[in-house]
Amino acid sequence: MSSPSPSDDARIAIIACGALSVDISMICEQQGWAVDIHPLPPLLHNRPEQIAPSVEAQVAELAPRYERIAIGYADCGTYGALDEVCERLGVVRLPGSHCYDVYAGADVITELSAAEPGTYFLTDFLAAGFERLVWRELGLDRHPELLPDYFRHYTRVVWLATRRTPDLERAATRAAERLGLPLQIRDVGGLAAAGAGNGAGPDAGAGGLTAALATLLQPR
Repeated sequence: MSSPSPSDDARIAIIACGALSVDISMICEQQGWAVDIHPLPPLLHNRPEQIAPSVEAQVAELAPRYERIAIGYADCGTYGALDEVCERLGVVRLPGSHCYDVYAGADVITELSAAEPGTYFLTDFLAAGFERLVWRELGLDRHPELLPDYFRHYTRVVWLATRRTPDLERAATRAAERLGLPLQIRDVGGLAAAGAGNGAGPDAGAGGLTAALATLLQPR
């Protein structure tokens, strides 16, 4: 992860969802983009009403130190509250309603959800951290009898795989087994394109998070 460089006004700060920050940092390093990543806790996703005020506070803290600030969040359950903050503060966020849109594209998520409305999505991050981020946070380690209350309307798990490693595949399989649901794997491609360059133009990355970041970092 990039370390802050407050003396370099030419750098861009990205206030990133903790669930995206490692991937964002990796892509920016591969592409040679001069950015500093400032992650917020991934567990904010369990308290989406806190995302917009947390982003606003972080923008206020970083504004004196950076020429530009970008927001590494989709809407993420804020129901427009994050957009209000972004518009008021003159910053731009990632596109989409949630991180699934960012990784796979909104059209793919719409297609999967329409085909089977009871689809529970996993990213690589959620698959790897399912026990802590979902199972324990929902109290299912202490009260497994609550499982039907939380998940009765889900019919399958779809893992949006950006890195289909054996470890992540085992983690996604365990998560689906925990929920008692079948697992389907949708490969959504690598995070960064070959032929990385130093510019953040529209051709700097291919698809998914890389393309979204390239657009986010274009000069305005």
